[in-house]
Amino acid sequence: QVQLVESGGGLVQAGGSLRLSCVSSDRTFRFSGMGWFRQAPGKEREFVASISREGSSTYYADSVKGRFTISRDNAKNTVYLQMNSLNATDTAVYYCARGGPVSTTTRAYIYWGQGTQVTVST
Repeated sequence: QVQLVESGGGLVQAGGSLRLSCVSSDRTFRFSGMGWFRQAPGKEREFVASISREGSSTYYADSVKGRFTISRDNAKNTVYLQMNSLNATDTAVYYCARGGPVSTTTRAYIYWGQGTQVTVST
């Protein structure tokens, strides 16, 4: 059973930065596309960013483009989400997800982490 464990969430002031990490429990991590999604209260889960197996291709939601950066370290079975210039609309629970080929849709991902809360104060 694959497990994904996120960390790095917390409370930050508007304009600040956070870096989320997600560690996968098994060695096949490098064969999987990885994604970050988020869900705010009362809203559907939405795509944030995704990265291909080798890290050569990345995709971003328009709302985070230019502010967030997704990366991965296959030697550490870890994917990261660097979030800069945070604003109140970024407040949500952030989930990492693991699937096959890289994708921007939730249905493409098989395994999900438990989520980490990000709260941006104004």
